[in-house]
Amino acid sequence: MKSLKLDAPKSLSQRVMLRLRQAIIDGEFGLGAVISEEMIAQSFGVSRTPVREAMGLLQSQGLVVIRPQVGSFVFTPSAADISALCAFRIIIEPKAAELAYRHDRAGAVAAMRSAISEMEQALASKDNVAYGRADTALHEAFFAHCGNRYLVESYQLVSGRVAALRTNLSAPVDVQTPASFDEHRKLLHLFERGELPAFETLMTSHIANSGLTYARALEVA
Repeated sequence: MKSLKLDAPKSLSQRVMLRLRQAIIDGEFGLGAVISEEMIAQSFGVSRTPVREAMGLLQSQGLVVIRPQVGSFVFTPSAADISALCAFRIIIEPKAAELAYRHDRAGAVAAMRSAISEMEQALASKDNVAYGRADTALHEAFFAHCGNRYLVESYQLVSGRVAALRTNLSAPVDVQTPASFDEHRKLLHLFERGELPAFETLMTSHIANSGLTYARALEVA
């Protein structure tokens, strides 16, 4: 396991939570993996109290499952979980994109272009983690520029799980084929031109296809 280092001058439990959150999203802890509080505390050089608090925060985000008297584990979605998650995204992401187009089109386009560039570099180097991060950045651009904090807060309920599923399940497939990248470029093109009905149609199929990729990957895991 890679060395875990802390960033950002936040509370200790918040710093531990943020580092563990990124480790889960990046696949340093695989789906369903055991997370030892003692090991994390030793790695960070902290007591178990902030680690336990961090685990509670991660559980509230759906990234960790705590089983009393058993241990803490990275979440593992069921087929029903994936279906419900994709249905939620199909409802909320096109609306966030529509609001972002009307509220801050230039900012959203700039963020999408940056993400596309990072995805292209990740494809060239076959870097699953970098591709997953760039993919996440593109989708989160709609919420970052939509101007509606309630939409943002709603998406935050699932954003960590979505990001982790991308890196762990779909990015390894996406870096081997241009299909996903091509869809993202088309989404950017449609968004730039304000073709929002066509954008919503493509976004809906894109998210549905992602759900199928997640389900297939879990079947063979």
